[in-house]
Amino acid sequence: MLKFLKKKQKIAVLSVSAGSGHVRAAEAIKATADRYCPQMEVVHIDVMDLVPELFRKIYTETYLKIVEHHPAFWGYLYHKSDSTNVNSALSKLRIAIERLNTGKLRKMLKEINPDQVICTHFLPAQLLSRQIFEGKFDKPVWVMVTDFDLHGLWVQPNMTGYFAANEEVAWKMARKGIRQEDVWVTGIPIMPEFGEEQDREACRRELGLDDERASLLLMSGGAGMGNIAALAEQLIKANEKYQIVAIAGKNEELLNALNTLKQKFEEQIITVGYTDQIHRYMAACDMAITKPGGLTTSECLAMGLPMVLVSPIPGQEERNADYLLENGAAMKACDPDAVIWRVDMLLYNRNHLNALRENALKLARPEAATKILEAVALSTLRQSRH
Repeated sequence: MLKFLKKKQKIAVLSVSAGSGHVRAAEAIKATADRYCPQMEVVHIDVMDLVPELFRKIYTETYLKIVEHHPAFWGYLYHKSDSTNVNSALSKLRIAIERLNTGKLRKMLKEINPDQVICTHFLPAQLLSRQIFEGKFDKPVWVMVTDFDLHGLWVQPNMTGYFAANEEVAWKMARKGIRQEDVWVTGIPIMPEFGEEQDREACRRELGLDDERASLLLMSGGAGMGNIAALAEQLIKANEKYQIVAIAGKNEELLNALNTLKQKFEEQIITVGYTDQIHRYMAACDMAITKPGGLTTSECLAMGLPMVLVSPIPGQEERNADYLLENGAAMKACDPDAVIWRVDMLLYNRNHLNALRENALKLARPEAATKILEAVALSTLRQSRH
């Protein structure tokens, strides 16, 4: 792949660990380059590893606490910031604070000296946009929007190009003044494994799943947000034929709660902490019960895994849920009883379940990371000809 590149390209991919999706998107781009693109060296940098601890706590931990405990307030902030003028006093104050706390990023980029930069979060895009304007950074910078809708913070001046999850996002980019030729509809980048065929029966045997039970994959995102232990218990009690595979992510407290539940219902629940084998779990299960994060749902789409969506974060996850519902790739449940009803209905009506699966595969873009790298490489080729 990309054999037309005459010399090796170094790409810096910048993420921000506010939630896990932005980091996973960056890791997916790097993993794809490592596996398929020897002409590209991808360096992944989590910007939060380079900022003072106080700024990191404010930017990441506060975000997680707000969306989990005060979702309505986060929804207000999301919609307010989407329409706030970039030249407003509040925006200028926020930008000034961010610039003061990200000096190490500028230093690291100077040391790495990448040929191009890809941002999977709007914060580094904002910072580099300003650097380009001031003449302090002269490398091409690309932006990968990691949701199925577009928030205004993603749109920054001086960017080389944008990668969109779907045609609607690309259209909205054009509405915000981005040239059509600077937008590529690629999908959201996911790990290469999600684009590879998995042996369902082998996965079920490997994970120790009971063929006599329906297997439900219960996920709450990489940070392990949401009270999925309580939901798992209600599902188990609702039907003895349910078999729950519960993913806690990096949330040790949640994993402990799930393991306590496992002591009571050992035959009906498999508990998992953070894992890089989620594609195997997806291949083995009948459906996923999950929050509608951009990365998680993109993985489900690639695997053709029907989804029941729960507890969307107001703002980006609500918009993701709308996109999936409108395209018939998921159902939404507003409370545990609704989850149980939808799961029962789908398992009884296999035609409906299969329709969700087929619609998911129609939306899937497992080659997104490859398309992103191709676009960046083609840009390099065009530059070399001028």
